[in-house]
Amino acid sequence: MTLVAGVDSSTQSCKVVVRDLETGAVVRYGRAAHPDGTEVDPAAWWAALQQAIEEAGGLDDVAAVSIAGQQHGMVTLDAQGRVVRDALLWNDTRSAQAARDLIDEVGAAEYAARVGVVPVASFTATKLRWLRDAEPANAERVAAVALPHDWLTWRLLGYGPEGESELGPDLDALTTDRSDASGTAYWGAASGAYDLDLFSRAFGRAAREAGTAGDGIVLPRVLGPAESAGRTPSGVLVGPGAGDNAGAALGLGAADGDVVVSIGTSGTVFAVTDAPVSDESGTVAGFADASGLSLPLIATLNAARVLSSISGLLSVDFDELADLALSAEPGAEGVVLVPYFEGERTPNLPDATASIHGLTIASTRPSTFARAAIEGMLCGLADGLDAVRTVGVREKRVLLIGGAAQNRAVAAIAAQVFDAPVVVPAPGEYVANGAAVQAAWALTGERPEWTVDAAPALAVDTRPVIREQYARATAGA
Repeated sequence: MTLVAGVDSSTQSCKVVVRDLETGAVVRYGRAAHPDGTEVDPAAWWAALQQAIEEAGGLDDVAAVSIAGQQHGMVTLDAQGRVVRDALLWNDTRSAQAARDLIDEVGAAEYAARVGVVPVASFTATKLRWLRDAEPANAERVAAVALPHDWLTWRLLGYGPEGESELGPDLDALTTDRSDASGTAYWGAASGAYDLDLFSRAFGRAAREAGTAGDGIVLPRVLGPAESAGRTPSGVLVGPGAGDNAGAALGLGAADGDVVVSIGTSGTVFAVTDAPVSDESGTVAGFADASGLSLPLIATLNAARVLSSISGLLSVDFDELADLALSAEPGAEGVVLVPYFEGERTPNLPDATASIHGLTIASTRPSTFARAAIEGMLCGLADGLDAVRTVGVREKRVLLIGGAAQNRAVAAIAAQVFDAPVVVPAPGEYVANGAAVQAAWALTGERPEWTVDAAPALAVDTRPVIREQYARATAGA
């Protein structure tokens, strides 16, 4: 039996799946937690990766591995391969003003045309501008900029600071892939190249792609879908890696007509398309996918943790929250939760806060709060579905994934919020599974076609009142 491994280094944890190359069956699994916060020492990710690999039985009998990870995070390295400062994660909004400054300087339409995205606080370019302005001494030390999965791949290959790695600090060994590079705001899916002018505009210093001649900040070499980053010191082939959403698309085998709605720490709506997307409004990000195609995407900052917050407020677990929500009528008797607990990315409101609307004495009950929480979270994602439709996406079905998708109330209410058939695939680590697909692809030269189990599509049961109320509540946001 030939084994391949996939890694999902997410915001909250690191998960490793080991799969049979021939059938795709999961053979082993390991997991380790990540620390909380919007800035994290990457050493914690490396420790979690090692722990998760050990829990998954190690890589001694594995032929290939690939790492998918949270997008946009800024990992800065000095000339000795040391991390300059804690990584700023995608959900760190301190660079919101930097995003506005970059748009003022370059123009939203110009950004969209050149790299397929318009800067928001999540993207790496804005974090680099913030670093330049807020921490100039740290900015001066930077010799390379990587994304979380890039840095972990580099470490897995044996590179790192002297005394902490087998191969030392070769910054030109840094690699990335198309999907993750497209979330930086200085690499374009349409051009397939770094826009070094936009990088220097953000950071104030010149850059070059790893492996090319010249001076400047080193940016990881961008690999194709079936390319290998190299081998670990023990000989395991390492695939190109991916951003988490592109990894999930691979793991699901998403095809034309599939729109994926993922409810995790963040919420995302995305689809795989043939042609790159450019949206100068900035609502839809024109990312690349991990198969050589495109991945138009919207993201919300507030997703599954909305349910965690309301469950805690009501002192119930998730099953009890579902019972409460399903005992209330669609529309929650006029109660609407606008769930901008941590600001919001879509719409771009980094300083916003959550709000509750429509309360009366009669409607102030746990059941209406529970229902309003789920409806509010899903309405934000339904707005995302509308947005990707504006750039030409035409869905045949919505694939609902993420831990929250397994909650029976979330699935049932999704069928009432979305105006398309909703399919809930069987629980699975789809990001890690997508990374395993990459590992197999790099190993054999062919993309595997593993089966994904799913329940029958939920009947479309759209209740217009839910989104109508939500639209009124957010009109002045």
